[in-house]
Amino acid sequence: MITFFIIAQMILSVALVAALLLQVKGGGLGGILGESSSVYRTRRGVEKTLFQVTIVLIVLFLGLSLFMLRIVK
Repeated sequence: MITFFIIAQMILSVALVAALLLQVKGGGLGGILGESSSVYRTRRGVEKTLFQVTIVLIVLFLGLSLFMLRIVK
């Protein structure tokens, strides 16, 4: 049973790292394509979805880590 949780945590950690690396600091996804803008703008489309997925992955990872800590104790 604990093996399942360890594997799930590894998969979540890899997905979280991938989601974080796909986000471009300050430039959004437009920064990848060469768009440079220092004007404040809202997230739209894929960028907004990626941001929301990252938040969900963080919450799942944290919850699973705390749950596993509770089981091991």
